[in-house]
Amino acid sequence: AELAMLAAPTTEEFEQLKRAVAIMTDQEKKQPEKITELQIKDIAETIGADCGNVNIFINGFVLARKNQQANEK
Repeated sequence: AELAMLAAPTTEEFEQLKRAVAIMTDQEKKQPEKITELQIKDIAETIGADCGNVNIFINGFVLARKNQQANEK
């Protein structure tokens, strides 16, 4: 159900995800698996988003990158 939110987010969820990406550092975008729970909380608070949604987005991003890397091998 959590990853389904990424496939078909509500308008509000999509806007939160866009704001999250906009404030993420280049390092966070390059290595999302290294983002800590505190960083996720800070991102969520900064953009006024639900911390759970930001966490789902980051975890989904990590999984997508792992799948992509596995498919490239």
